[in-house]
Amino acid sequence: MAPRRTTTKPPKNPAPPAPAEPVVCSPCDGSGMVATTVRVGRKRRPVGQQDGLCLNCLGTGLAPDA
Repeated sequence: MAPRRTTTKPPKNPAPPAPAEPVVCSPCDGSGMVATTVRVGRKRRPVGQQDGLCLNCLGTGLAPDA
């Protein structure tokens, strides 16, 4: 009689890896908008800020290198 096998076989199809979390864009912190200083006058003095599109991620909020 053959000896009994005491170890188990590894699974044939291992579980797929979990999807990675999307990395947020650092300049806009994932919002897609950044504050841009508004300058007016001959001496170009700053008077306030307005929202502008993040040029790093182009408004998606996700890091482009990920």
